Amino acid sequence: MPLLNVSLSGAPDDALAGAVAARLSALTRDILHKDPAVTAVKIAFIPEAHWFTAGRALADKATRSFALDVIVTDGTNTKDEKAAYLEAVHAAMGALLPELDPESYVLVREVKADAYGYGGRTQEARYQAARLKAPAAA
Repeated sequence: MPLLNVSLSGAPDDALAGAVAARLSALTRDILHKDPAVTAVKIAFIPEAHWFTAGRALADKATRSFALDVIVTDGTNTKDEKAAYLEAVHAAMGALLPELDPESYVLVREVKADAYGYGGRTQEARYQAARLKAPAAA
């Protein structure tokens, strides 16, 4: 049940927002093995004149950028999965955002299961409930 917080440089664009949400949800499913049925994506657009990299506004550099902050439950992904995810996200965003600035960021934030959840229940509570329903090992 990841939460993807995405910032995109540029003017609001519903078509781009939809494409970014779909692509990032698919990568999150395929690489981090997260269920799309409980994946949430929030997208905010920031004017290029208000986004700075290397001390210069993107508007002056004629580049685009993104920042992705993904929140997942601690310990549910390996280092290799996270590295593959960062690489795939950067490539996908480069295809969606022409003139992508190399200073575009991805953060996979791992939080404790007892401090994270949705629908009023923590991930730890969901884990424990699933264990109680699972048949005992022989």
